[in-house]
Amino acid sequence: MKAAIYSRKSVFTGKGDSIENQVQMCKEYAMKNLGIKEFIIYEDEGFSGGNTNRPKFQEMILDVKKKKFDALICYRLDRISRNVADFSSTLELLQDNNISFVSIKEQFDTSTPMGKAMVYITSVFAQLERETIAERIRDNMLELAKSGRWLGGQAPLGFKSKQISYIDSEFKERSMSKLSPVDEELEKVKLIFNKYLEMGSIHLVLKYLLSNNITGKNGGDFASMSINEILRNPAYVKSSKEVFNYLKEKGMLTCGSPNGNGILIYNKRNSKHKQKSINEWIAAVSKHKGIISAKDWLEVQKKLDKNSKKISPRQGTSKKSLLSGILKCAKCGSPMRVTYGRPKKDKSERIYYYMCTMKAHSGKTRCDNKNVRGDKLEKAVIDKIKNLNTNVIIKELEKYKEEVSASKVSSLANSIKKDIQKKQNDMNSLLNQLAKLDGNLVASEFIISKIDTLGKEIKGLEDKLNNLKDKKEENNTNILNADVVLDTLKEFNEFFSNIENLNDDENTMMRKRFLLEILIDKITWDGETKNVNIDLWGCKKIAIL
Repeated sequence: MKAAIYSRKSVFTGKGDSIENQVQMCKEYAMKNLGIKEFIIYEDEGFSGGNTNRPKFQEMILDVKKKKFDALICYRLDRISRNVADFSSTLELLQDNNISFVSIKEQFDTSTPMGKAMVYITSVFAQLERETIAERIRDNMLELAKSGRWLGGQAPLGFKSKQISYIDSEFKERSMSKLSPVDEELEKVKLIFNKYLEMGSIHLVLKYLLSNNITGKNGGDFASMSINEILRNPAYVKSSKEVFNYLKEKGMLTCGSPNGNGILIYNKRNSKHKQKSINEWIAAVSKHKGIISAKDWLEVQKKLDKNSKKISPRQGTSKKSLLSGILKCAKCGSPMRVTYGRPKKDKSERIYYYMCTMKAHSGKTRCDNKNVRGDKLEKAVIDKIKNLNTNVIIKELEKYKEEVSASKVSSLANSIKKDIQKKQNDMNSLLNQLAKLDGNLVASEFIISKIDTLGKEIKGLEDKLNNLKDKKEENNTNILNADVVLDTLKEFNEFFSNIENLNDDENTMMRKRFLLEILIDKITWDGETKNVNIDLWGCKKIAIL
């Protein structure tokens, strides 16, 4: 018989048995009780038991399917997993391949019926322990919320983070972070609230800000989403009972006594920086002063809630617009959307145009690119594609394929995966430390600040990894031969030649858009020169009108 020994330990804690000790004890048990003398060792050091994304564990699972051993031995049950679902699936896989499981600490052996039952029961307790840790973390978060301190991260517009000192209940000097006002930025916040109360529309507020070159925290242009976040943020409100009641109705837990200070939201995101349910949020009175009256803030929330229930049609969509999504403004780079001319007296079909979105949002103050008549532009683009020089396209695509093939996406992705795993291990260690703290707010603040930083770093790495995955998929898709592209062009030409006498029903329009999106990467329109540049997929500006 041959046995596999699996051992796991986080390098971020000094407690517990070392990898070497776990392996040695498993060997001794197997030789003494099972008569096994041949072993395959799998060791994961620095990995949490919260999931099965561990390199040696995954290697072991592959060997299970290949039936490379007859028994799997571990020092303790939670070395395999602390998650019931993960453990159960692992155990089921072992059983399907007639491999027994032995945990020497709990004295479980799945070769017996009682052993199987006891393994499942213990795995339930392992998950219960994990959920208890999460509850302790929430309790620590609640204690921190009561203090009203700032736990780190990007301060909202109008504030910066500042360290202050204070004397605790034991007369010891401590330090903590709070939000400190940035007067110039707070004036922008007040302006946004006033304009929304006046106009009742985020779109109109955005238009005002863009047209007056009023920028955000880092000098960038405001967007509808950023304006909405500011208007929703209770950090600006002068706390009152009425505000507390509103937040409670939304499902939040409130802490502190309303005193005119702003309100901070805690426990909003999990360890992976993903937003939690609003029922888990904690709203607490902060140390900084509010700037927006409770009456005005609540009026803004009322308007936002009312507007959010309205169903408004999407801008830039039309049954007639073939180029939406691929047509860009040559002057500012913004997307161009469809707008309609005045209705005709004979009630015939209205003429439609493409307009720069920055021009529309800023009231022509940030961009003055001229509109272009939609039907004429679309006809010109289609005619140009139908008459393209296929020899030029072949040369461009061959060059593009060489560039794509030389891309080193995979090695970079593996490097990012390792960075993510390391930071997740760091975060798991910090979460365990946080759960063990007993009312130590200073230590809790420090740890949560570190967790928040790690969460943002992980989110950034995950975004990079997703972009790389998208790039890899794009590369795999884009390595096409010239014949495929020519077939697409042939289908394009045949389709657009045969539909001239057909009505533009929904299916026809969808097919038109589909073919255009396959062939075209981007189109730019310059209203001054009347030039239209077409970037074909995999080529660089080979078609210029």
